[in-house]
Amino acid sequence: VRSPQARNMARWLIISLLGLHGALGFGLTPTRLARAVGSGQSSLRMVGEGAADYLDLDGTGVRVAIVKARWNEEVCDSLVEGCRSTLTQLKVQKENIFETSVPGSFELPLAARFLALSGTADVIITVGCLIDGETTHFDVISNAVAKGLMDVGLQTATPVVFGVLTCKTMEQAIARSSATAGHNHGEDWAKTAVEMALLRNSALGKFKQGTLGFNVNAESKSSTPAPGKLGF
Repeated sequence: VRSPQARNMARWLIISLLGLHGALGFGLTPTRLARAVGSGQSSLRMVGEGAADYLDLDGTGVRVAIVKARWNEEVCDSLVEGCRSTLTQLKVQKENIFETSVPGSFELPLAARFLALSGTADVIITVGCLIDGETTHFDVISNAVAKGLMDVGLQTATPVVFGVLTCKTMEQAIARSSATAGHNHGEDWAKTAVEMALLRNSALGKFKQGTLGFNVNAESKSSTPAPGKLGF
């Protein structure tokens, strides 16, 4: 009799082999394959879950824009709360945090692009919550949003933090958005945002010290940009 670990390993081996070829032939995404292969189990656990290690960050002068989806609003509001609280701890001034909202997660990439092109933010945190249902809608939206947000960051050189929960159940979403029920991932996204903003500004010469891997001339006349007005 195979152990549960062996059965799970066999399932993921099948998924990895069929994910690219079988999915194309049968119209299945790797996510759907995972569900189909693991249909006899109550859940499939992903390997390697854990928190990243963050640098000692100082967000003074960093301008952060938060774009929140209003779908599953209670979860998104809690995530934004976690973002704002951590940004304050990282010395990001209140006047340097701009927040706006869009109807759903699908609208996040375009809103993020508008903000990036406006030049009023050093980093953008996009917050949304997608919960799986009975149709392929979840797969279509989650894949499109992830690709769209990545494209915005690459095309505009403005870091875009992917703060969209993709959960199977509402219980999973609550556990990932509440410090009391589990862990509020908004805190992690805020740390990522400040780190990426500092990296961007260091690379572009907006800060005097290239502390995040880019050697900017210490005698350069560039300095921390003025806060300015955030938004559109």
